[in-house]
Amino acid sequence: MKGYKTFITISILLLISLISVYNPPSHRYISTLKESAFTTSTLHMSDAGPLLDQIKLFASQHDIKPVNARIDPVWKAIPGYNGLSVDIDASFDRMKKKKEFNESMIVYKQTKPKVSLEDLPPSPIYKGNPNKPMVTFLINVAWGNEFLPQMLETLREHKIHTTFFLDGSWVKKNQDLAKVIYEEGHEIGNHAYTHPDMKSLTNNRIQEEIHKTNEIIQSTLEVTPKWFAPPSGSYRMDVVEIASTMDMHTILWSVDTVDWRKPDPDEMANRVVNKIHPGALVLMHPTSSTAKGLEQMIQGIRAKGYSIGTVSQMMSEKRLVKANQIGETDK
Repeated sequence: MKGYKTFITISILLLISLISVYNPPSHRYISTLKESAFTTSTLHMSDAGPLLDQIKLFASQHDIKPVNARIDPVWKAIPGYNGLSVDIDASFDRMKKKKEFNESMIVYKQTKPKVSLEDLPPSPIYKGNPNKPMVTFLINVAWGNEFLPQMLETLREHKIHTTFFLDGSWVKKNQDLAKVIYEEGHEIGNHAYTHPDMKSLTNNRIQEEIHKTNEIIQSTLEVTPKWFAPPSGSYRMDVVEIASTMDMHTILWSVDTVDWRKPDPDEMANRVVNKIHPGALVLMHPTSSTAKGLEQMIQGIRAKGYSIGTVSQMMSEKRLVKANQIGETDK
């Protein structure tokens, strides 16, 4: 019985095959379907060709190579900066509906450099990558409590987050104020514990100053700093290397407010703005001059086309791109 059913099934399949071969209408119908599918595919390829060619040509003319991190003989460690290239597939998907090239619909993707800041040997950092249109304020805090509220208010009004380097003994005495700074969204850095001349300390004392400050910041704010600013900018390579063993980079500056000399706020702000450059790290403290001149500095820096961010944002390889230039690597 089982064999009989198998025989019937094979016979039916053979009959269908013969009909499709020897029946002209069926043959023509099958051929028509094949031709239709081929023609449709060809038309799609034909439509896509010119548009794809335009996108590829644009891509070849607008590719920006990434910049490797490097050790500069003067400025020491300089972070890398992502390149920018056209995402051809994503750009085509944006434009294929209208089947016409539109530069405003181009999508970019960031390309990472081969050498990053983490690949470099321990070295101090004086500024960010010169291709990045960003500026960072380094606010070193060991005194000047009376001027911090006004500075925080100005930063808040202008929606700016930057990096405060806190002295460990100051944090111990001013835990509530330290929490206010952190809760405002600012990044916290390490400024040693007793504001010493780091260059003159023994290696054991160097380690103690940095470690003790990290401990008090961690216990107070539940954050461990990754940036270290030596008081008064005093250091030797032992300081940089010891900080590195504690997963911290040593940060210095390229523009100084010299606010501890109590300069006229307007003159100080104008001098700082005139010295601003891409990747600038601007040193300041909670002083009367800075509290009064901070808004003028912010306005002058932004008027030059620079954004203002944290040290981490400055040291990041991520490019600052326009709102429409968003690709998978930027999300």
